[in-house]
Amino acid sequence: MKVKADPKLVQKGLMLPLMEAFYTIQGEGYHKGTAAYFIRVGGCDVGCHWCDVKESWDAETHPPTAIGEIVEEAARHSDTIVVTGGEPLTWDMGPLTEALKEKGMKIHIETSGAYPMTGHWDWVCLSPKKNKLPVGDIYGRADELKVIVYNRHDLKFAEEQAARVRPGCLLYLQPEWSVREKVTPFIVDYVMAHPKWRVSLQTHKYLNIP
Repeated sequence: MKVKADPKLVQKGLMLPLMEAFYTIQGEGYHKGTAAYFIRVGGCDVGCHWCDVKESWDAETHPPTAIGEIVEEAARHSDTIVVTGGEPLTWDMGPLTEALKEKGMKIHIETSGAYPMTGHWDWVCLSPKKNKLPVGDIYGRADELKVIVYNRHDLKFAEEQAARVRPGCLLYLQPEWSVREKVTPFIVDYVMAHPKWRVSLQTHKYLNIP
């Protein structure tokens, strides 16, 4: 049953501006190659100039959807859920993750960390951005640090961010897609010289899948 959009319910995290949801193969980071159901939430003010989902930025263009509807659809596809955006932590993720947990699902989040952490997560992928740095305790909760590399200066930023995450957090450098041919060679050289890092590729784009 459709629930009428209510700003108060959105504020409480009981409805979310859902941009899209789809079942696919995770293309990036530690879980690449595994099947997962993606929930892409609208709304982001981090403003990365190279963002490949800029249509997610304006939450007003995405209909507030009741979390019960989101969870019901997710349960039809997979027991592994990836919540992404936009910036999902713009919103209170507590109600959504509680509802997913009641279904016994494993829940991952991909976030810049620009807003305080809410929700209960089995895997946290932190992908910090220079123009709006992570806040709160997310550095200590990240399982995976993924830094997007657009130029050589991003390697310095990556090391600054790596110094802040907890021991055992996996470290990834990922070429920004539009400049991948330029940056991939020096990322490879950097990882070989600094083997605490790993290379993450957007393999879903090579596979031509969402």
